Amino acid sequence: MNGQIIFIIWRESVEALLVVGILAGWLAHEGAGRRASLFLWGGVAAGIAVALALAAALMGFSGLLTPELRQRLMTAMVFLAAALILQMVVWMRRHGRTLKRDIEQGLRTAAEHRNWWGVFVLALVAVAREGSETVIFLYGALAASHGAALGSAALSIATGFAVAFASYLLLRAGARFMPWRSFFRITEVMLLLLGCSLFVTGVGDLVAAGLLPFGAPLWDSSALLDDGTRFGGLVASLTGYRAQPDLVTVLAWLVYWGIVLLALRLQPRPGAARVA
Repeated sequence: MNGQIIFIIWRESVEALLVVGILAGWLAHEGAGRRASLFLWGGVAAGIAVALALAAALMGFSGLLTPELRQRLMTAMVFLAAALILQMVVWMRRHGRTLKRDIEQGLRTAAEHRNWWGVFVLALVAVAREGSETVIFLYGALAASHGAALGSAALSIATGFAVAFASYLLLRAGARFMPWRSFFRITEVMLLLLGCSLFVTGVGDLVAAGLLPFGAPLWDSSALLDDGTRFGGLVASLTGYRAQPDLVTVLAWLVYWGIVLLALRLQPRPGAARVA
């Protein structure tokens, strides 16, 4: 579960930093001045506030439910997080190639009219979108962990932010080992694997609730990789791997990857975000 949290925070934070970096870089290049910067960082703060408000609302609402309804909500959030991951990958494939151009076009319109509220809204929407997705992903990951220690989760969140900031600085500096194109391609695959893990976990919850049948394992690959070990458990939490899958788990894999392939085939050729 900690590996899931670190990856979620890392990936979402880098994407948010990417958008904010484009905004800040353009304003500095154009000499927009201090007033425009205030609107930019005000939008960032407002976006963070929206994400925190969503987190508080989810936690508050969850606290009002009975244990049975709370479990149902957690299961629903696991599936929602998996769906949002797929939606994110599809969105980046569709818009990633023109992301910087589209943002800068909106900035030029705001600058021409000296309407820096447009900058505020762009920053707010970008940060609130990534922050809200992060909240849902984290809620889904925590629900999938069935009550893991909050202290460990908090450490994983802090680690994810630190790694994201370091990755952003390296990528902005033009580090050769992972250009932006490679970054998005690699994390796209990792996101889809994480979505599979959440989907399989949600299916497991439905089996535990008696809504789907429980069956005997179809095979046992523990000799190759045991998902009960520390490393095997990390792989399982990030990919949906199971050493002893039953028929329902195998069908869950097939359904998930079938949906992924269908969604990607319906999209134009993948592009990569350009920020240079």
